[in-house]
Amino acid sequence: MEQLYQQVILDHSRQRSGEGELEHPDGESFQVNPTCGDECRVKVALEGDTITTLAWSGRGCSISQASLSIMHEMLEGHSLTEAEDLGETFRELMHGRGKELSAPKQEKLEDLSAFTGVARYPARIKCALLGWMALRDALLQAQYGHKEGAAE
Repeated sequence: MEQLYQQVILDHSRQRSGEGELEHPDGESFQVNPTCGDECRVKVALEGDTITTLAWSGRGCSISQASLSIMHEMLEGHSLTEAEDLGETFRELMHGRGKELSAPKQEKLEDLSAFTGVARYPARIKCALLGWMALRDALLQAQYGHKEGAAE
């Protein structure tokens, strides 16, 4: 199973879903992991409470890039509530230090379950969560109409 999980991460880091630009985002956030140098910029467009477009750019290890790719696949076109719920479940997985979650939560995570093994390595948890931190910030900006946290 661990080999399958590793393959999911490698596949997503090579064929990145959602990587690209968004011309006029409602919110955006640039985040850096100072420990390893990974970085990402997440941009979102909202229509009501739906994430209509989620785009990202970045560089870093396969874990951070795969997490961003899977995040895009799972959240574009979904509601803010669904995004927050999935983000919270993923953070729970990452802080579980490699323990699997309950079966319903694991099912909800779909390909994000591949990061179960990553959670055993504290230095790698930040890599997996980097894009999710950027998403949370970008969504707050989009909802409340200011981009003070966005870096240029």
